[in-house]
Amino acid sequence: MGKKERLGDYRSKRDFSHTPEPSGGGKKSKKQPIFVIQKHDASNLHYDLRINIDGVLVSWAVPKGPSTDPKGKRLAMRTEDHPLEYADFEGVIPKGHYGAGTVMVWDTGTYRNLTEKDGQEVPIARGLVEGHIAFWFEGRKLKGGYALTQTGKGKKWLLVKIKDKEADARRNPVSTQPNSVLSDRTLNEISKEKHE
Repeated sequence: MGKKERLGDYRSKRDFSHTPEPSGGGKKSKKQPIFVIQKHDASNLHYDLRINIDGVLVSWAVPKGPSTDPKGKRLAMRTEDHPLEYADFEGVIPKGHYGAGTVMVWDTGTYRNLTEKDGQEVPIARGLVEGHIAFWFEGRKLKGGYALTQTGKGKKWLLVKIKDKEADARRNPVSTQPNSVLSDRTLNEISKEKHE
Protein backbone atom coordinates (compact mmCIF):
# COMPACT_ATOMS: atom_id res chain seq x y z
CA MET A 1 0.00 0.00 0.00
CA GLY A 2 1.38 3.41 -1.01
CA LYS A 3 1.72 6.43 1.25
CA LYS A 4 -1.26 8.14 -0.41
CA GLU A 5 -3.53 5.17 0.33
CA ARG A 6 -2.16 4.85 3.87
CA LEU A 7 -3.16 8.46 4.58
CA GLY A 8 -6.67 8.05 3.13
CA ASP A 9 -8.28 7.44 6.53
CA TYR A 10 -6.44 10.43 8.04
CA ARG A 11 -7.54 12.78 5.23
CA SER A 12 -11.14 11.55 5.14
CA LYS A 13 -11.65 12.51 8.81
CA ARG A 14 -10.45 16.13 8.41
CA ASP A 15 -11.51 19.33 6.68
CA PHE A 16 -8.20 21.08 6.01
CA SER A 17 -9.92 24.39 5.25
CA HIS A 18 -10.90 24.52 8.97
CA THR A 19 -8.20 22.61 10.86
CA PRO A 20 -4.54 23.72 11.09
CA GLU A 21 -3.38 20.11 10.84
CA PRO A 22 -1.12 19.28 7.87
CA SER A 23 -2.73 17.45 4.93
CA GLY A 24 0.50 15.59 4.14
CA GLY A 25 2.45 14.97 0.98
CA GLY A 26 5.14 17.61 1.36
CA LYS A 27 7.79 15.98 3.53
CA LYS A 28 10.07 13.20 2.33
CA SER A 29 11.06 10.41 4.66
CA LYS A 30 14.27 11.13 6.57
CA LYS A 31 17.11 8.62 6.50
CA GLN A 32 17.03 8.40 10.29
CA PRO A 33 13.63 7.19 11.55
CA ILE A 34 11.86 9.65 13.84
CA PHE A 35 9.28 9.35 16.56
CA VAL A 36 7.07 11.94 18.23
CA ILE A 37 4.81 11.86 21.28
CA GLN A 38 2.08 14.47 21.27
CA LYS A 39 0.10 15.41 24.34
CA HIS A 40 -3.49 15.77 23.13
CA ASP A 41 -6.18 17.39 25.25
CA ALA A 42 -9.20 16.14 23.30
CA SER A 43 -12.38 14.71 24.88
CA ASN A 44 -9.90 12.92 27.18
CA LEU A 45 -6.28 13.91 27.78
CA HIS A 46 -3.96 11.32 26.24
CA TYR A 47 -0.59 10.95 24.52
CA ASP A 48 -0.25 10.08 20.83
CA LEU A 49 2.82 7.96 20.09
CA ARG A 50 3.82 8.21 16.42
CA ILE A 51 6.65 6.26 14.77
CA ASN A 52 7.92 6.87 11.24
CA ILE A 53 7.55 3.58 9.39
CA ASP A 54 7.84 3.59 5.59
CA GLY A 55 7.18 7.32 5.22
CA VAL A 56 4.14 7.74 7.47
CA LEU A 57 3.68 8.18 11.21
CA VAL A 58 2.13 4.96 12.49
CA SER A 59 0.11 6.07 15.53
CA TRP A 60 -1.23 4.89 18.87
CA ALA A 61 -3.23 6.77 21.52
CA VAL A 62 -1.75 6.07 24.97
CA PRO A 63 -4.26 7.25 27.64
CA LYS A 64 -1.80 7.33 30.57
CA GLY A 65 1.26 8.33 28.58
CA PRO A 66 4.59 6.49 28.44
CA SER A 67 6.27 5.10 31.54
CA THR A 68 9.95 4.67 32.38
CA ASP A 69 9.08 1.78 34.73
CA PRO A 70 9.37 -1.67 33.06
CA LYS A 71 6.52 -2.90 35.32
CA GLY A 72 4.18 -0.18 34.01
CA LYS A 73 2.20 -1.62 31.09
CA ARG A 74 0.35 1.07 29.14
CA LEU A 75 -2.69 0.52 26.94
CA ALA A 76 -2.00 1.85 23.42
CA MET A 77 -4.90 2.05 20.94
CA ARG A 78 -3.86 1.99 17.27
CA THR A 79 -5.23 4.97 15.32
CA GLU A 80 -4.94 6.06 11.69
CA ASP A 81 -1.53 6.70 10.13
CA HIS A 82 -0.52 10.39 10.05
CA PRO A 83 1.69 12.29 7.57
CA LEU A 84 5.32 12.98 8.52
CA GLU A 85 4.55 16.71 8.72
CA TYR A 86 2.39 15.96 11.77
CA ALA A 87 5.57 15.43 13.81
CA ASP A 88 5.93 19.24 14.02
CA PHE A 89 2.24 20.01 14.59
CA GLU A 90 1.42 21.94 17.73
CA GLY A 91 -1.81 23.92 17.98
CA VAL A 92 -5.56 23.79 18.42
CA ILE A 93 -7.96 21.59 16.44
CA PRO A 94 -11.25 23.55 16.38
CA LYS A 95 -14.42 22.42 18.15
CA GLY A 96 -16.69 20.30 16.01
CA HIS A 97 -13.78 18.70 14.15
CA TYR A 98 -12.24 15.25 14.52
CA GLY A 99 -9.81 15.24 17.47
CA ALA A 100 -10.88 18.70 18.62
CA GLY A 101 -8.59 20.05 21.32
CA THR A 102 -5.05 21.20 21.99
CA VAL A 103 -2.01 19.32 20.66
CA MET A 104 1.52 19.70 22.04
CA VAL A 105 4.79 18.10 20.89
CA TRP A 106 5.65 16.52 24.24
CA ASP A 107 8.72 14.61 23.03
CA THR A 108 10.51 13.91 19.76
CA GLY A 109 13.70 12.32 18.52
CA THR A 110 15.06 9.42 16.53
CA TYR A 111 14.70 5.70 17.07
CA ARG A 112 16.37 2.49 15.99
CA ASN A 113 14.69 -0.82 15.41
CA LEU A 114 15.21 -3.50 18.09
CA THR A 115 12.60 -5.94 16.75
CA GLU A 116 13.95 -9.50 16.68
CA LYS A 117 12.72 -13.03 16.19
CA ASP A 118 14.89 -16.09 16.88
CA GLY A 119 17.93 -13.84 17.28
CA GLN A 120 17.46 -12.20 13.86
CA GLU A 121 16.47 -8.59 13.24
CA VAL A 122 12.96 -8.21 11.87
CA PRO A 123 12.16 -5.16 9.72
CA ILE A 124 9.92 -2.88 11.77
CA ALA A 125 7.21 -2.82 9.07
CA ARG A 126 7.00 -6.62 9.22
CA GLY A 127 6.95 -6.57 13.02
CA LEU A 128 4.04 -4.14 12.87
CA VAL A 129 2.03 -6.54 10.69
CA GLU A 130 2.96 -9.45 12.99
CA GLY A 131 1.87 -7.52 16.09
CA HIS A 132 5.16 -6.88 17.91
CA ILE A 133 7.78 -4.15 17.51
CA ALA A 134 10.63 -2.95 19.71
CA PHE A 135 12.71 0.20 19.38
CA TRP A 136 15.31 2.36 21.12
CA PHE A 137 14.26 5.98 21.59
CA GLU A 138 16.74 8.86 21.53
CA GLY A 139 14.30 11.57 22.56
CA ARG A 140 14.56 14.77 24.54
CA LYS A 141 12.58 13.24 27.43
CA LEU A 142 12.52 9.50 26.71
CA LYS A 143 15.53 7.32 26.03
CA GLY A 144 15.96 3.59 25.93
CA GLY A 145 14.09 0.55 24.74
CA TYR A 146 10.32 0.20 24.43
CA ALA A 147 8.12 -2.52 22.99
CA LEU A 148 4.61 -2.48 21.54
CA THR A 149 2.68 -5.74 21.44
CA GLN A 150 -0.76 -6.24 19.94
CA THR A 151 -3.29 -7.98 22.17
CA GLY A 152 -5.58 -10.05 19.99
CA LYS A 153 -6.65 -8.99 16.49
CA GLY A 154 -8.04 -5.53 17.28
CA LYS A 155 -6.56 -2.09 17.83
CA LYS A 156 -5.41 -2.75 21.41
CA TRP A 157 -1.67 -2.87 22.01
CA LEU A 158 0.49 -2.69 25.14
CA LEU A 159 3.42 -0.26 25.45
CA VAL A 160 6.14 -1.44 27.86
CA LYS A 161 9.51 0.00 28.85
CA ILE A 162 12.30 -2.53 28.30
CA LYS A 163 14.65 -3.19 31.25
CA ASP A 164 17.83 -1.30 30.36
CA LYS A 165 20.08 1.45 31.74
CA GLU A 166 17.40 4.08 30.98
CA ALA A 167 14.67 2.31 32.99
CA ASP A 168 13.69 4.15 36.17
CA ALA A 169 10.70 3.12 38.28
CA ARG A 170 10.93 6.35 40.34
CA ARG A 171 10.78 8.75 37.40
CA ASN A 172 7.43 9.96 36.05
CA PRO A 173 8.16 12.12 32.98
CA VAL A 174 4.45 12.67 32.24
CA SER A 175 3.98 14.66 35.46
CA THR A 176 7.49 16.09 35.98
CA GLN A 177 8.09 17.25 32.38
CA PRO A 178 4.73 18.58 31.17
CA ASN A 179 5.86 21.27 28.69
CA SER A 180 6.42 21.20 24.93
CA VAL A 181 9.89 20.29 23.66
CA LEU A 182 9.35 22.63 20.68
CA SER A 183 8.13 25.78 22.39
CA ASP A 184 8.43 25.11 26.15
CA ARG A 185 4.75 26.09 26.42
CA THR A 186 2.07 24.41 28.53
CA LEU A 187 -1.12 22.98 27.04
CA ASN A 188 -2.99 25.97 28.44
CA GLU A 189 -0.65 28.42 26.69
CA ILE A 190 -1.00 26.58 23.38
CA SER A 191 -4.80 26.46 23.79
CA LYS A 192 -4.94 30.27 23.65
CA GLU A 193 -3.71 30.26 20.02
CA LYS A 194 -6.16 31.47 17.42
CA HIS A 195 -6.44 29.56 14.13
CA GLU A 196 -6.79 31.91 11.20
